[in-house]
Amino acid sequence: MRQSCRALDWGQGVPLPRDSGARGGSMSTCSVSKGCFVFKPNSKKRRISSTGDYFSEGKNDSEDSGLRFATCQLLWKQINSEMEKIQDELNKQLFDNLINFLRQSHSEFQTESTEWMCRMKSSEIPTAALVLGVNVTDHDLTFKSLSEVLQDSITPYVVSLQAKECPGIKHLLQKLMGQLMNCYVDVDDSEEEECVNISQKKMRCSMASLSQWYKDVTKKSGFETSSKKRTSSSRHWQSPPIVVIFKDMESFTTKVLQDFIVISSQHIHEIPLVLIFGIATSPMIIHRLLPHSVSSLLCIELFQSLSCKEHMATVIDKLLLTTQFPFKLSEKVLQVLINIFLYHDFSVQNFIKGFQLSVVEHFYSQPLSVLCCQLQEAKKRINSLSHNQCENIRSLPSFRRYVESQVSEKQIALLTEDNFLKEVTQTLLEDLNSYHENYFPVLRCLHVFTSSLPKYPLGKQIRELHCACLGKRVWETEEYGSAVQLMRMLAKAELVAILQKCVEIFTSSSGKQFSNTIEKMEEFLTRFQNLEAETNDIQDVSVSSQNELQKKTDLYHLQKTLLELKESKRSKKLTKFEMLRFEVVDFIESLVRSYLTPAEMQTLNEVVYFNTANTLREHLNAAPRIALHTALNNPYCYLKNQTLKSDVGCISNTAPDICIAYKLHLECGRLINLVDWLEAFSTVVTAVEGKDLDSTATDQMDEIIHARFIRAVSELELLGFIKPSKQKTDHVARLTWGGC
Repeated sequence: MRQSCRALDWGQGVPLPRDSGARGGSMSTCSVSKGCFVFKPNSKKRRISSTGDYFSEGKNDSEDSGLRFATCQLLWKQINSEMEKIQDELNKQLFDNLINFLRQSHSEFQTESTEWMCRMKSSEIPTAALVLGVNVTDHDLTFKSLSEVLQDSITPYVVSLQAKECPGIKHLLQKLMGQLMNCYVDVDDSEEEECVNISQKKMRCSMASLSQWYKDVTKKSGFETSSKKRTSSSRHWQSPPIVVIFKDMESFTTKVLQDFIVISSQHIHEIPLVLIFGIATSPMIIHRLLPHSVSSLLCIELFQSLSCKEHMATVIDKLLLTTQFPFKLSEKVLQVLINIFLYHDFSVQNFIKGFQLSVVEHFYSQPLSVLCCQLQEAKKRINSLSHNQCENIRSLPSFRRYVESQVSEKQIALLTEDNFLKEVTQTLLEDLNSYHENYFPVLRCLHVFTSSLPKYPLGKQIRELHCACLGKRVWETEEYGSAVQLMRMLAKAELVAILQKCVEIFTSSSGKQFSNTIEKMEEFLTRFQNLEAETNDIQDVSVSSQNELQKKTDLYHLQKTLLELKESKRSKKLTKFEMLRFEVVDFIESLVRSYLTPAEMQTLNEVVYFNTANTLREHLNAAPRIALHTALNNPYCYLKNQTLKSDVGCISNTAPDICIAYKLHLECGRLINLVDWLEAFSTVVTAVEGKDLDSTATDQMDEIIHARFIRAVSELELLGFIKPSKQKTDHVARLTWGGC
């Protein structure tokens, strides 16, 4: 006997003795439902670790795997840092409003103002209703940032509560006091020994105990002493409020909320309590959960966070539509991430995780991703490329197209001389960098035009226009033709405002070829200003012609004059404004055709663009039934153990018990005879034993196999593949049908 698997302390998992002969000494799994089992990995097996082994194993084993991993880490560190800045900027206004609300409530309690006394008499609790939207997965990060901001500037006493942790009022008070007593308050070393560690005291969880604790801790911390003796941090006010955050208000039971609010209102004159309700749906949920007698105890102020769509648009604009980071997403990959965001969860954090997965997958699957860095660093790395890496460059589809477009002498040099290839690669990377520097300003300029059009033929958001330009020649699409027609009908005021925005965009861009573009647009603006005087003259002429028509009272002369005016309108030439407008639109079209070419047409685009959308979709779009069927039908797919390899249609005795039972059950009908199932299971398990055992050993072996079979059947029942049958006691009913 030997123990071939070890169970961690999860659930009811326990180590099981296994017979070495039954499995031929191979690695096996005792259970998948009642334990977590750990095996020592094979040295040949691909693994992922913090040292970058993920990049150096399997098909991507290369001499620069460590450098690729370091580049990936550095890039994501920079992206993550920028992402945190973006989130801080987006939440700044909301947090500032909440801080002002808390300061106002705090100051009223501290100074015992008339308004606070009125609140105290009516037992009203200051309450902030924070509407965050349906993207629930993003709420934890928002509340974490909010707690840090409040603890840094207002009060150290911030408590965050979740509905699953507070099924009753007793549990809520326990969580409340438990978190409060672990709060950290800065004190001087001289008083640190005198400060009583109240968190270690056993106190009755009630609002009276909380009130007494608050009085004691503020005195010990120096919040209620004079300014000379005050030892708390200067960033906190005297008598700091206790902020209680209900992260998911809709999930709390009505009784728990009612009891807590009623009890708290009775002690509001003793404790500066402030509530923050995290709301995902609508503020009306407060009145649906709480009756008027309870909601009247709250002094509610509404706060609205930035919508998840606006948050998402900002993230894409700052992270993807910029030359700050060399890594880019192709049109299909970006569309996968956007579709998951729009049609699944509206979660910005999940979008960022998908973006992070794209970065890791790109650096793992693309050997030339070592050049996906800043231009100057990439040039240095090109000089140290090995012959194998040069061959990788030659195998790129975009580079092949480039070679085919060259003369024969240059083709031979590119395919045979590594040094010449490195020089050309540096030039091509410079061109790719210039392409991005020119692409994004022109894209933003075109978006300024198209976003002002009715019905948004090219999309309202810039990400929609970006996807259209990445995938194909946008000027060949029907939507672009409709947009151009509408652009030729823009009013003068709109056209001038759009040109002014475009001038600002090109002025702030890093592109080196836009000096002439800026001059041309400024010239257009000057010509529009010169048209104002001519417009006034035209208006004077039209007024005089109308006066002449009013003078002619004779019907014959009046009809003759009207016919002449009608003919003149038909044969009328374009006005100077219309000609200038056409000229502006034609100029914008020339910029689009010059700079908004698809990324796939750029040479070496594979170095910086991640375009394996199917791989990303497999990782992000969960298919649990397919994954479960694959794991049970072909365990080698996940365990990567060579002993688990088997031919299609064969059942290997080295597979885990549940896999053997699962394959056997696929061959059965609606009802499965347990005795026949056990015999088939025993036959597979003992198929290669080939040993003559005595009766005692045989009985012992049968008992072990019987126990293993019972466990495998129980696990399949737990996973929902079978259920007991009421028709026959010795049968089970099969629940799943069809292939995956």
